[in-house]
Amino acid sequence: MQPKWGIRGMAVAPHSLASQSALAVLREGGNALEAMISAAATIAVVYPHMNSIGGDSFWVIHAPGKAMGGIDACGGAAGLATRSWYQEQGITGAIPFRGPVAANTVAGTISGWGAAFDLSKKSLGGRLPLSRLLEDAIHYAEHGVPVTHSQSALTEKKRVELSPQPGFSETFLVKGKSPATGSVFYQKRLANTLRQIAKKGTNDYYRGELAELIAKELKQLGSPLRLDDLQRHQAKLINPLHLAHSLADVYNMTPPTQGVVSLMILGILDQLKLKQFAVDSPEYVHHCVEATKQAFKIRDQHITDPAYMQKHAQEFLSHSFLKTLANQVDRQRALPWGAGRGPADTIWMGVIDGEGRCVSFIQSIYHEFGSGIVLPKSGINWQNRGCSFSLDPKALNTLLPYRKPFHTLNPALALFKDGRSMVYGTMGGDDTNSKVMRHMH
Repeated sequence: MQPKWGIRGMAVAPHSLASQSALAVLREGGNALEAMISAAATIAVVYPHMNSIGGDSFWVIHAPGKAMGGIDACGGAAGLATRSWYQEQGITGAIPFRGPVAANTVAGTISGWGAAFDLSKKSLGGRLPLSRLLEDAIHYAEHGVPVTHSQSALTEKKRVELSPQPGFSETFLVKGKSPATGSVFYQKRLANTLRQIAKKGTNDYYRGELAELIAKELKQLGSPLRLDDLQRHQAKLINPLHLAHSLADVYNMTPPTQGVVSLMILGILDQLKLKQFAVDSPEYVHHCVEATKQAFKIRDQHITDPAYMQKHAQEFLSHSFLKTLANQVDRQRALPWGAGRGPADTIWMGVIDGEGRCVSFIQSIYHEFGSGIVLPKSGINWQNRGCSFSLDPKALNTLLPYRKPFHTLNPALALFKDGRSMVYGTMGGDDTNSKVMRHMH
């Protein structure tokens, strides 16, 4: 493996154009937060099968000499999103994965951009205007971007399933067919929406003219979301969860994400002391898998919207608690797996600037193409994160108005004892935990 080196900063994203947007901001003297806002806007345009401005995002942030920080930009369920509302729609078993009834949670990511923009100016001396940070995204939406192989292939794979959803065919298909790899993909309505955000600020998405348009469009399509749901939403500044690992201080997101799960796996493995095993040995793999199962048991019993949790997630990262879980790992036998908690569709991005300030970031619409609906005038593809809610009143993640949905997302950050820092993460649903763990082992 050939390592890459940089002096003025580095950026990584699943699409090169998003990385280039971040790097361009860094070259202009922008900081890591500004660079990530630009990358987040670009990825929402150029990677449309996995991302949009109609989703949620989470940030873990570090600046040398300052306290760790984070941003929870997860939207809650609509006020109308109740079991009785779904019964009125003829739905009693499970919330559908697709369609307007799956578009039942506020899209929080734009509020995250706004919180990061304010934090950049307040704490990191940010000076670039929002219009500059959204410049690339607006350009690619207006003038087009080459269709990637993954976009073309996934559109074809999901074409029959998603074509009935409002706005999908008009936005993602060309005369009823999937776009060819290398053809140019335009999102002119989305370009206008991004221009309005650049001009009027991110708050317009929730409490301005744009919010009124979005709410009107969602209601017309049959979503339970209304204007007051958008107006009550705010991104939240948080203190990330912390694991005191033998190699580093490791940080991850608070619930409703499963960031604690990734940290628990690392903590359990640290207790098990596996240095005597080669990383590709059956013994090593067995312990990693069994540590993951122990962490998943805690997740499936406790992790949900923190407003509904009986314990603070940090309690699951204490030395004594992790030791108890490590002692439950059978070194010879495998426990059965529990239920899975989500698909492998999202994006992770990381930025470190020339002063060592860094951001670990995830932005998601949940399933590929989210709910599948695209709002007719604003051009926003809305997420389906709320289909993860249960209509069973006894379930851990039962549907309630304004409740935040569970997220498999977990952007991670490590501060090593020798002064190095690392941002890391991945897409992958349940697999995010094992993939994130492998970065540290």
